[in-house]
Amino acid sequence: MNHKSDDIVEILITQEAIQRRIVEMGREIAAAYQDCLPLLVGVLKGCVLFMSDLVKEVEIPLQMDFIAVMSYGGVHRASGAARITKDLDCVIEGRDVLLVEGIIDTGMTAGYLLRNLEARQPRSIRVCTLLDKEARRIVRIPIAFRGFNIPDRFVVGYGLDFRQLYRNLPYIGVLSDEITGLNRN
Repeated sequence: MNHKSDDIVEILITQEAIQRRIVEMGREIAAAYQDCLPLLVGVLKGCVLFMSDLVKEVEIPLQMDFIAVMSYGGVHRASGAARITKDLDCVIEGRDVLLVEGIIDTGMTAGYLLRNLEARQPRSIRVCTLLDKEARRIVRIPIAFRGFNIPDRFVVGYGLDFRQLYRNLPYIGVLSDEITGLNRN
């Protein structure tokens, strides 16, 4: 079955490669948290497919919660301003927290979340991301668990969107510049 849309110019990471890496990441996370009960905090909405598959591969007891953030600025440029639109349901003080992101790009949103969560005094906090777009990094983020390093391309699929579309693609694809309005010349 071919899910490739005409809007996708390249499949950057296949569904099979994603699933293989998630199995490996699940083992890495289980080993890192084997002596505690981690709380995985998913950053909505981009993490949903990744986190859903990831928790199935972390073969130790864990808990989950979600947080949502709205970043201000244009579609392609973050202003650095953000606000939480859905907060955690549980208290994280004294907990071992793993922040789960679909993608870390400039690092501004993840940096904001880390500062916010650290102020709540967890015992530890680490970051897990499926995709790391380091070429765009403005804020240094300590990533403990990384699925893939990717180039500076506009990607969608496997939970990541453009205008709330393409999240259901089972792979990570590069979206056409004609769709995004980006000029890469």
